[in-house]
Amino acid sequence: MTGTLDKYRKRFLEDWFDFNFTGMFIIICLVYITLLFVKRIFIIDSIAAFEVLNERGEIWVFDILYGIQYLNVPVFLTWKFTWTTLCLWIGSFMFGYRLHFNQLWKLVMFAEIFFFLPEIFKIIYYTLFYSDPNYHDYVAFYPFSLINLVDYTEIQAKYHYPLKSLNIFELLYWPILMVGIYFLSGKKWKISVYIVLSTYVLFFLIWLAFYTAVY
Repeated sequence: MTGTLDKYRKRFLEDWFDFNFTGMFIIICLVYITLLFVKRIFIIDSIAAFEVLNERGEIWVFDILYGIQYLNVPVFLTWKFTWTTLCLWIGSFMFGYRLHFNQLWKLVMFAEIFFFLPEIFKIIYYTLFYSDPNYHDYVAFYPFSLINLVDYTEIQAKYHYPLKSLNIFELLYWPILMVGIYFLSGKKWKISVYIVLSTYVLFFLIWLAFYTAVY
């Protein structure tokens, strides 16, 4: 596996990783805002309860609350990227890898593109395959997650977020970070695996346990 990664490392750093830092962040924010807008137009507006509110002229309250999400996108992404980068930076330092914080932040931001997929899948699912959606079903749904294996109405609300967070996209995100650290460091693959497992993955699982305990 290491030989294969070595083959593509230089190409990745030269062709893919050499992007404008600020420009990429703005693009990612705009994509998420666009996805929110599309979900509002094609999914939420077709939910019966919101159609009734719209007819009564009372939808403005939800418009304000939903609009706040647009403003929260850059704030949330900044927090997410910084927290994830800090975990990886500490792990790299612990294993003797002197990677720059800015490099890791750039890696985490680049890897975020992967999470466009579940949002797009959710739009496709509710637009083409799920007729007459219920808002609670829509909120509880996350593609290929553990929550889809149970009836969310029969379990406590505190388990909804952890079960949605444990999904196939999150699991695939871990090796993406591992490959990224390996490419940036140019050192041992197994150490890159240890760094991600002992920092990001560990703190991610601790956070889910903490959330469930204090909800």
